Amino acid sequence: MRNYARFQDKIDVSSAISLIKDLTCLVGNSSKTSMKNDMLDFNVIKFFCIITRTGKVFRPLPVRWKFPSPGWVKINTDGTSRGYPDLATCGGIFCESIREFIGAFSAFLEVQTAMVVEFYAVIHAMEEAQKIGLTNVWFKCDPALVCAAFTIRTNLSWMFRN
Repeated sequence: MRNYARFQDKIDVSSAISLIKDLTCLVGNSSKTSMKNDMLDFNVIKFFCIITRTGKVFRPLPVRWKFPSPGWVKINTDGTSRGYPDLATCGGIFCESIREFIGAFSAFLEVQTAMVVEFYAVIHAMEEAQKIGLTNVWFKCDPALVCAAFTIRTNLSWMFRN
């Protein structure tokens, strides 16, 4: 008897979609959070007729890439993690002084912190440089701690592979 009463008031699919859309619009418009600045979020928000609240827009910062000296190879590395810790990846690019592209790499590192990912990026770049026989290399990486770990004597606890 209970199931009979529950399914007596059937609604058609278009009415169900309309009801879901209306309720999502109501909840979405009462939210104070902002959307990520990507097209998927934008399309979903527009579909549900939610008022868009974009995140903080940052002014672009001019960046200038400095070429290495003749006979040297510059290796730029970077790494990122979605959270602390979360899914992470790193990559790097190799260029000669004559603006010649030598190669690049990227690696998925599963769950790591951002700092660990930056270290892995430099270590992976060193391994790649050794594989292709590079000896005069100039590393450029983000965190000062990563650069300091390879240039001065530091007392870091290492949890990386040999």
